[in-house]
Amino acid sequence: MAVPALVFLAFNGSDPSLAHGWAVPAATDIAFALGVLSLVGNRAPTSLKIFLAALAIIDDLGAVVIIALFYTADLSLFDLAAAAGCVALMLVLNRLKVTSLIVYLAIGVAVWVFMFRSGVHATLAGVIVAFCIPIAAPKGGGESPLHRLEHMLHKPVAFIVLPIFAFVNAGVSLTGLSSEALLEPLVLGTATALLLGKLIGVMAGSAAVILPRLAPMPAGARWPHMFGVSLLCGIGFTMSLFIGLLAYDDVALQDRVKIGVLAGSILAGVLGYLVLRSLKRDAASEIE
Repeated sequence: MAVPALVFLAFNGSDPSLAHGWAVPAATDIAFALGVLSLVGNRAPTSLKIFLAALAIIDDLGAVVIIALFYTADLSLFDLAAAAGCVALMLVLNRLKVTSLIVYLAIGVAVWVFMFRSGVHATLAGVIVAFCIPIAAPKGGGESPLHRLEHMLHKPVAFIVLPIFAFVNAGVSLTGLSSEALLEPLVLGTATALLLGKLIGVMAGSAAVILPRLAPMPAGARWPHMFGVSLLCGIGFTMSLFIGLLAYDDVALQDRVKIGVLAGSILAGVLGYLVLRSLKRDAASEIE
């Protein structure tokens, strides 16, 4: 996440009004990245899909924390304390093995309200509440409360929430857009940070733990696979657009960010797909 931010600042750091969007390229879009990866079939080992999903999830969690810390209004300590009290109550209920989803969701709504009133961006409330809901299956058998909630939310989020978000926020006004505009620091910096920043960051981070054997290479994968999936990590569609809207009040700047996000994400997705598609099927399917 740090390398894309640094690449963005290399283009825009000299202008404080533009530098405020440094976190735009930090996160990977889970749904779109996994969607592209699924298109290559068994040329990508299953372990690579797990690697990409885990990385994208942690990226999104990191992005939510960044939003809370750097893209919030004035803080209300009273509301923050109230939110913390609600979280503490959920943790106690978790320890007492209370498994009623209704109880956690009711307290979760209160956490969201207090978080919203505190000035911290309310998206953080969802992450915190999810950590408090029990993941252990009940003694009598069946799914854990967290897994039940996940299965309940999966289709509405995938088929309703995300498409509506993308439709509402991805609209870009092309009025007056010229070829010179595509080379503006904000557009070029955003696209380059997603395409090259993510590639360098993920490859370097992976090499730092795989080469000294601190962690294994994903089973059945080789470095060309890691190169391809690192390119896919540059698909930053949903969270990048969201942070761009928070970082800039000027509609013209928001449109420039959207153009950069779309350009960088499309290039990263196409190049990642082509790299993975070019790999031999048998080498990639050893884990199957």
